[in-house]
Amino acid sequence: MVRFMLKKNQAQQSQTTTHFGFKNVNIAEKPRLVRSVFDSVAPNYDLMNDIMSLGIHRLWKNTLIKKLKPNQSMGLLDVGGGTGDIAFKFIDKGGQNIVVTDFNTEMLEVGRNRAMDQGIIKQIKWIGGNAEQLPFEDSSFDAYTTAFCLRNVTDLDQALQEAYRILKPGGRFLCLEFSHVILPSLSKLYDTYSFKLLPLMGQVFANDRASYQYLAESIRRFPTQDEFVTLIKGSGLEKITYQNLSRGIVAIHSAWKI
Repeated sequence: MVRFMLKKNQAQQSQTTTHFGFKNVNIAEKPRLVRSVFDSVAPNYDLMNDIMSLGIHRLWKNTLIKKLKPNQSMGLLDVGGGTGDIAFKFIDKGGQNIVVTDFNTEMLEVGRNRAMDQGIIKQIKWIGGNAEQLPFEDSSFDAYTTAFCLRNVTDLDQALQEAYRILKPGGRFLCLEFSHVILPSLSKLYDTYSFKLLPLMGQVFANDRASYQYLAESIRRFPTQDEFVTLIKGSGLEKITYQNLSRGIVAIHSAWKI
């Protein structure tokens, strides 16, 4: 009886709490905390990506776009793409119709300003939205992309179900996300970089150590490559594959709505 009650209490706790980096927080609190992080990092987001990855994030995103194979008839939804990196690459490679949605209005504002600076007015729509409750009708898009977003959502299963819902039959899902290093010899070095250097760079270049500490922790809390495959399968998406980049520092997961 005691054991049963313990399991019941643990189950109830798991339904009311979730992780925010390495901390456990109330589920209702996580969206506010994540929004606060990205409000803080938005002005320096693109600069910090270049500094932290030595520019390699651009190559990772190029690989994502190469897999997508944009064309003029493709309707793309880019989730969590507020500052516009994927959108601009999509247009540069021939795409004409993209909606960028992001939970954070500060990030969207950065993206809109970048688009205006480049003279890109009509091809991109910027719409606020939560990955777990997308403000779009069923079967609306030919493709769904997301880069470095899904590890920040509260309910990953729900976000994946939303990806399935808004895709047309035959539509493609592509997720670029930090993952798990596949070389043991690199793992310790990567941990040192993530938990020592990354927060320090956040302090030096953005005057924000705490946000970059969270970002490092959120990477470690994200499922492994194979675990993520299982989660994607649970959404109804099929033909799931993944490609490790930079020895598994990031991975691109691909799936289709059949």
